[in-house]
Amino acid sequence: MSVAGWRLAAKESVSGLPRAFWWLWTSTLVNRLGGFVATFLAMYLTVERGYSATFAGLVGALHGLGGAVSAVVSGVLTDRLGRRPTLLVAQVSTAVTVAVLGFVQDPVAIAAVAFLVGMTTNASRPAVQAMMADIVAPEDRVRAFSLNYWAINLGFAFSAMAAGLIARHGYLTLFLADAGMTLLCALIIFAKLPESRPEGESAARGAGGKAVGLGTVLRDRRFMALVALTYLLATLFQQGYVALPVAMGADGLSSADFGLAIATNGVLIVVLQLPVTRYIEHRDPARLLVIASLLTGYGFGLTAFAGSVGMYALAVAVWTLGEIISSPTQMGLVARLSPVHGRGRYQGMNVLAWSLASLTAPLAGGAVIDRYGAPTLWAASAVVGTVAAVGYAVMGRRLRADDAPEAVERETVETEAVEAAGTKGAQVEGAAVAG
Repeated sequence: MSVAGWRLAAKESVSGLPRAFWWLWTSTLVNRLGGFVATFLAMYLTVERGYSATFAGLVGALHGLGGAVSAVVSGVLTDRLGRRPTLLVAQVSTAVTVAVLGFVQDPVAIAAVAFLVGMTTNASRPAVQAMMADIVAPEDRVRAFSLNYWAINLGFAFSAMAAGLIARHGYLTLFLADAGMTLLCALIIFAKLPESRPEGESAARGAGGKAVGLGTVLRDRRFMALVALTYLLATLFQQGYVALPVAMGADGLSSADFGLAIATNGVLIVVLQLPVTRYIEHRDPARLLVIASLLTGYGFGLTAFAGSVGMYALAVAVWTLGEIISSPTQMGLVARLSPVHGRGRYQGMNVLAWSLASLTAPLAGGAVIDRYGAPTLWAASAVVGTVAAVGYAVMGRRLRADDAPEAVERETVETEAVEAAGTKGAQVEGAAVAG
C-alpha cells in the first residue's frame, strides 16, 4: 500500500467515532506505553533471578490464575456497579501490586504477588470492552476494536524496545515505571470518561424479558464454543511472552535481543492494523479466524528453526499477521453475540478464556521446554493452530445459519443503547463544563 493509500485508510478508520471512545483509546495507549512487567517477567525470573523455566512458568500460571478469578468477578461488577468504577479500582490496584512485585525477593512472595498482579491487571478488561461496545454503534465496532488494539500495540512497540534497554540498569525501574503509567491511566479515566452502562428496563432484561446471569452465559452454546476456540488461540499467543524469551535466553540471546524480536509484533501491528482492518471489516468473521489460526499456529511452528534474532523476528512476524486478523475480528464477534444487558458478563467470560490460557500455557510451555526441548513445543503449536482453524470453520457454518430477524432485532436494541449512552455522556460532560 502506498503512503497516500495508508493515509486514506487511517482517515477513514478514525472518522465518525464518539469523543468518549477517544478518551478510552488514550487511556489504553498510556497504560500500554508503560506495560513493561508482563513482557519481561519470564526473562526477569530466569536471567536476573536465576530461576528455572519451570518456576517462571509457575509464576506465569499464577498470574494467569489471578486473571481467571478476576475476569468473571469483574464482568459481574461491570454490569452491576458500572464500567467506570470497575476501571478505576482495577487500575489503581494494578499500580500498587506491580510496584510491590519489584521489591519482593522471596520466591513464595514473588509467586503470591504475581497472582495479585494478574487479578488487578485483568479486572479492567471486561469493563473496557463493555464500555467500547456501549459507546460505539454496531456497524463501527470492528473498526473501534481494531483502533483500540492498535493503541495497545503502539504502546507495546515502544515499551518492548525501551524496557530491554532500561533493564540493563535494573529491573526495579521497569516495575516502578509501569506502576506510574497505570496511575496516569486511572487519572484519565477519572477526569474524562463518563459512565456508559445502559439503564432502564431494556438494559436490565433481554428481548424475552429474562434477566441475564452467569448461568445464561454458560448455557449459550454458540458463545461458549467461541470461548473454547478463543482459549486455544490464546494458548499460542501466550507462548510469545513465556516460552519465547526462555528459548531465546537458552540460545544465548539477551533481554535486549528479545526486546528487538518481540517489538516486531508491535511495529507490524502499528503499520498494518489500519489497512488490514479496512479489508476485513465487513468480511465473514469465521473465515477470517480460520486464516488467523493457521498463521498463528504455523508462525510459532517456524520458531523451531530460529537461532538468531533475525529468524526469531521472522517467526514473530508470521504469527503477528494472525494476531492482526484475529483480535478485532474476535472482539467484534463477541460483541455481536452478547446481549446489551449482559455485556459485562459475556465480556468477562471471553476474558476468562485468555486468563485460563495465561494459567495453562506457561505451565505447559515451561514443562515441555525443560523435558523435551523448545522444538517440540513449537511443533505442538502448529497442531493447536490447525485444530482451532477446523473449529472456526465449523462454527462459521452455524453462524451463517442464524435467524436473520433475530440479528436485526439485536442490532436495533444495541443501536438504541448506544444512542442513550451517547446522550448520557454528553450530559455528564456538559455538566462538568458548566461546573
